Amino acid sequence: MAELKNRQAFHEYFIDAKYEAGMVLLGTEVKSLREGRVSFNDSYCLIHKGEIWLKSLHIAQYSHGNQNNHDPLRDRKLLLEKREIKKIESKLKEKGYTIIPLRIFFNDKSLAKIEIGLAKGKKLHDKRDSIKKKDVEREIKRFLK
Repeated sequence: MAELKNRQAFHEYFIDAKYEAGMVLLGTEVKSLREGRVSFNDSYCLIHKGEIWLKSLHIAQYSHGNQNNHDPLRDRKLLLEKREIKKIESKLKEKGYTIIPLRIFFNDKSLAKIEIGLAKGKKLHDKRDSIKKKDVEREIKRFLK
């Protein structure tokens, strides 16, 4: 099972720090994740009462599910240590920081994990610089082959 990446995140944000967290999921959500049926569009995390919650992550309903199938856009609790949550919370108080999901993967124990990033939004000129840098790297790789 390959990891599921939020490709848009690296285009839209500068990632300052990355954290690995567990997720509280239902059985049909895990099955949909294994099929790769997830959309990161407009998903973000927020801290509420000392807990981190993942909002707007769309995990499609499981195709073979029954009436107990999950709500695709439900809020999901993330599992982090308290000291990590406090560190993230102190950074969030600085202007311009947000928490975004970067990738979802299954670890060696077959547990679903999510990598979240402490991110700062890019301005338009920063995005242009990123695109230029990628184009130059692509040209160099093409030339070296």
